[in-house]
Amino acid sequence: MDIKGFRAALGDIPVIDDPKAVQLRSRDYYWYSPILKRQLDHVTADLVVSPRTQDEVAEVLAAAFHHKVPLTPRGAGTGNYGQAMPLSGGALLDLMSLNRVLHLQSDRVRAEAGIRLERLDRHLRAEVGSELRFFPSTNKLASLGGFIAGGSGGVGSVRWGGLRNIGNILGLKVITCEASPRVLELEGADILKVAHAYGTNGVIVEAEMPLAPAYDWVDMIVGFDDFLDACRFAQVVAQQDGLLVKEVAPVAAPVPTQYFTHHKPWLKDGQSVVLLMVAPVAVPSVEVLIAHHGGDLRLRYDKLDEAERKGLPPVYELAWNHTTLRAIKIDPTITYLQTQYPTFEHLEKMWRMLGDEMPMHLEMGRFDGTVVFSGLPLVRFTTEERLEEIMRLHEENGCLVFNPHRYTLEEGGMKKSDQVQLAFKKEADPSGILNPGKMIAWDDPDFDFDAGHVYTFAGLDNVGRR
Repeated sequence: MDIKGFRAALGDIPVIDDPKAVQLRSRDYYWYSPILKRQLDHVTADLVVSPRTQDEVAEVLAAAFHHKVPLTPRGAGTGNYGQAMPLSGGALLDLMSLNRVLHLQSDRVRAEAGIRLERLDRHLRAEVGSELRFFPSTNKLASLGGFIAGGSGGVGSVRWGGLRNIGNILGLKVITCEASPRVLELEGADILKVAHAYGTNGVIVEAEMPLAPAYDWVDMIVGFDDFLDACRFAQVVAQQDGLLVKEVAPVAAPVPTQYFTHHKPWLKDGQSVVLLMVAPVAVPSVEVLIAHHGGDLRLRYDKLDEAERKGLPPVYELAWNHTTLRAIKIDPTITYLQTQYPTFEHLEKMWRMLGDEMPMHLEMGRFDGTVVFSGLPLVRFTTEERLEEIMRLHEENGCLVFNPHRYTLEEGGMKKSDQVQLAFKKEADPSGILNPGKMIAWDDPDFDFDAGHVYTFAGLDNVGRR
């Protein structure tokens, strides 16, 4: 690795090399996991490079290839698994300056990868009355390219599914890491080569996304004395074909009153809640269902006066990974899991088995036409061994676990290597320059996933300790 030669080749492309600033940029939300915090706390790049144009991205990639400098693409760094952290040091490729809207119609938008999702949504609403189909709870900070490279679903997945569902990404523009970087336009099935690949096999510089009509969504919080009743109500709401909803999330007591501090005046001790985002036209129908299921409508944002709304976060900032974030801020021993419960019976069994050791938080999502209980349960962390046991109990009882305590693509839930993504990496990043350490199939093709061992990237011990 020739950092000096690499930097000299960059010309006037902006570079940051102050160690404290570089280390700060080298972080994502890996500290959600006590395991990743232990493993990755020392990780830092050697410098940050911030290209201003797509042509400059290609220049950086060519220089990195020539000088054998590891390069980790990064958006806003709001992911939770260390996927944007430079395990081999080298350079962090900050793409946030690529933030233009390039083409817009009422049903689709093409924009550069660094644009923040909230800014993009505001632009869509103002120009064509549309909005993104779904977004992460970090909507105010997250970038479009970072969401595609590291995300899976979010607010809106109750209707539209996830990013890997066909039709939810229309096209990607990717630049390869070679002596002469190529610009590739990916469509159709080829999109899956780089979606949720952590930037290991090409740098996303543009994305074309489908849109939905924009609504002035009404945030609602509904209380239930029994968590399972909350889940039954949430499932019914999510399954209604005639209801326009963007978010449905059951959260078990005592999480709401313990961790949703801004909303405390509207919450009741001992109640579980269902968080909702509802189109105005659907609100009366949802209220009928609330009454039918014995729910307690604790809050309707559109009924608040201006003083009450001031400083009150939107409902989606109580949901998805923000539920965990709010809990950790109050109790740093909290961590979380990513799970899926095939049926209501699976959910009930795990909830009764683990109780308050795993305060339940669910997100209703739609996958291949079926509404499922996707779990983001909190875990009161004690030991790594117990955390592994909780995951094992899920799997032994027929529940899926997507492990958020691993930094590799495969161990985070794939369970096996994605050979399509690996083949594309061989084509687009033949020297393995991009985000090394995140794709086991590249670094250790003979790794035995069935042996029960955790993969450790060989370069991790040296980075940040030179």
